[in-house]
Amino acid sequence: MAADTEPLPVVPLRRWGRWISALIIIALLVLLGIALGNAKIQWNSVPDFLWYRVMAIGLLNTVVLAVLAQASAIVIGVVIALLRLSANPVARWFASGYIWLFRGLPVLLQILIWYNLALVFPMISISLPFGGHLVHEQTNVLISAFTAALLGLALNESAYMAEIVRAGLTSVSTGQTEAAKSIGMTPATTLRRVVLPQAMRVIIPPTGNDFINMLKGTSMASVIGVTELIHASNNISSHNLLVMETLLAAAVWYMVVVTIASIGQHYLERAFGAADRGPVSRAARSARV
Repeated sequence: MAADTEPLPVVPLRRWGRWISALIIIALLVLLGIALGNAKIQWNSVPDFLWYRVMAIGLLNTVVLAVLAQASAIVIGVVIALLRLSANPVARWFASGYIWLFRGLPVLLQILIWYNLALVFPMISISLPFGGHLVHEQTNVLISAFTAALLGLALNESAYMAEIVRAGLTSVSTGQTEAAKSIGMTPATTLRRVVLPQAMRVIIPPTGNDFINMLKGTSMASVIGVTELIHASNNISSHNLLVMETLLAAAVWYMVVVTIASIGQHYLERAFGAADRGPVSRAARSARV
């Protein structure tokens, strides 16, 4: 009797929720396209604004400001992170206070403080021990709008970088450091050859995200007159009154530089994660399984 029974047919599960959600998304995208098509925007003018000279200057200043600020933040952040992990209590307190201060104040406020520093210190003077001055200049001359934006962005980001680097360094087990010391490595050599290469896999992803945020955060420099992408688009629209068209041109350039930075971050993560994809790592995972 059991031999005569036929197997039950396999009925695929109907996933109605997926179809409904897909239709809703497609409908919303179609409605958005129709709304943008009917909007009072001169779409044919947007490509022309991409190649205006002031827009090119804004793009260059945006990239240069972001790269300089992020590079400075990484250097300062590494130093502050090492001080935070130091056995010296004074160094730890200083690093904690530094992070508390520059992470707590808004970036725009820091930029404005640096830009208006001449109200408090009209002159910046650094005297030499045997007479004369290393620096003796008016504050407005030394701290231009670009310099104020660079200081504000770099110091704020350095506080975040200090915590990112500290998290990366503490992610490496102490046994690695003890093993390096046992074979005679100095602390500097241990940090450079043992700790940092392993910590970079933890440090790079948030650092890449912060750099992308830095590219967009340079727009705050427009408040003090730095010609970056937002300021450049405002300069163009002040002459032709095509506000949305120039802002869309700036948006295109932002998406271009952010996409390039995202691709670079992807390959950088792959380069430092190559050890996890090697034959030794695969064999170790197979052995654990």
